Amino acid sequence: MELDKDLQARQEARSLAALAQTAQKELARMSQAQLDAIVENIARVFEQSAGELARLAVEETGFGNEEDKTVKNRFASRDVWQAIRDMKTVGVLRELPGEKLWEVGVPVGVIAGIVPSTNPTSTVCYKAMIALKAGNTIVFSPHPKAIRCTLRAAQIVKEAAEAAGAPKGAVGCLSIASMAGCQELMGAPQVRLILATGGPAMVRAAYSSGKPAIGVGAGNGPAYIHRSADVQKAMEAIARSKTFDYGTVCASEQSIVVEKELEAAVRKEGARQGFYFMNETEAGSLAKLLFRPTGALNPEIVGKSAVTLAKKAGFSVPEGTRVLVAREQEAGPTRPYSMEKLCPVLAFFVMDSEDAVLEKAIEVLTHEGSGHTFAIHATDLAVVRKFALQIPVSRFLVNTPAALGGIGATTGLFPALTLGCGAVGGSSSSNNISPLDLINIRRVAWDTGHTEESRPQVGEALVEMLAAKILERLN
Repeated sequence: MELDKDLQARQEARSLAALAQTAQKELARMSQAQLDAIVENIARVFEQSAGELARLAVEETGFGNEEDKTVKNRFASRDVWQAIRDMKTVGVLRELPGEKLWEVGVPVGVIAGIVPSTNPTSTVCYKAMIALKAGNTIVFSPHPKAIRCTLRAAQIVKEAAEAAGAPKGAVGCLSIASMAGCQELMGAPQVRLILATGGPAMVRAAYSSGKPAIGVGAGNGPAYIHRSADVQKAMEAIARSKTFDYGTVCASEQSIVVEKELEAAVRKEGARQGFYFMNETEAGSLAKLLFRPTGALNPEIVGKSAVTLAKKAGFSVPEGTRVLVAREQEAGPTRPYSMEKLCPVLAFFVMDSEDAVLEKAIEVLTHEGSGHTFAIHATDLAVVRKFALQIPVSRFLVNTPAALGGIGATTGLFPALTLGCGAVGGSSSSNNISPLDLINIRRVAWDTGHTEESRPQVGEALVEMLAAKILERLN
């Protein structure tokens, strides 16, 4: 029976990829205005369905909460559209008369979109919009834990796109969630690029498919509260971020790092705002739940509230507890609190000095999360600059909730639900992925009139420059 399911999934992947290729040939002939009309309609219709899709996602996956998933769906539709509406992606993008160059935007073709269970509906809208904006078609591979809500989201996007003029097949979605179908889709000859958002195994599969891929690494961002920070505002930002959809955004903080002189103030303010600092026994009980013996994150704790997590771990917390905090000093595979935890749980590092904080943040990110996100709360620009020049991340956030700042909701970053981690994080891009990451640039270059004889050689030019400088000094 399982074999039949895999065969059906593979055949469906082939059919959808072929249909998407035919549709993409039609999209490639459309103007920017036509593509924009399609994307605008997707944004409008999807926003109207934001609440319905949020409810379906929570009911099916058990991750997060309906209110914040509704916000995510609106962000992925309305906010993304506002960011890309005036973006030029196809046709002549720039004319550079001085260099005698034109730059022409060219769609990459058919895209395979991998959808995670933590953001199973918003990711569909976001990826479809940035793909179609750039003249590409897209076929989605849903997570088995979120197949129904992802299919519903894809159906809404598909119908909205076709109602605005998109050809049939421009948006597709596998109806059978299986690794066999996903691998067939990623390896399909029609697919030109893979947009991979999901767990480490899925991202590795995308990069090993033999196709160009844009994947993301794990988030494990520390949040440094510097002595120049407003502690109340810093803790408010962290609480807002870490409780947003119960910690399922990969950019959310995973630890708080402070110097000793600030520990008491952070604990006091944290307790006032619903942070529960666990004792050693409680932290040990919860640690056993966070990860499986294999080292993989336990899906049973993902996107659950702090009160629910404490209850699962066998201890009680005060009413109104929002975040659970465990004291930690080391980072590594035997230290579960030093890793990414997609729930409202934080590690708490207390260091002797600012330099020790810097070393610890780098240690944590080197263990997991390199290239992703770091947050600092400070008013001292010197320390912001010092850390920004050394912390190995693509998103360095200042005085903002990391979950919302990282995706561009509270910062000037491009609004995105796929966050590249750069080479240091094993990604092909360090960007918040936008339509401009989904096009190729064709350059049209005219002869500049220079000939090899008339163009100074490098050695000659250097000699002329040095001679001029010597004469200048002698005079």
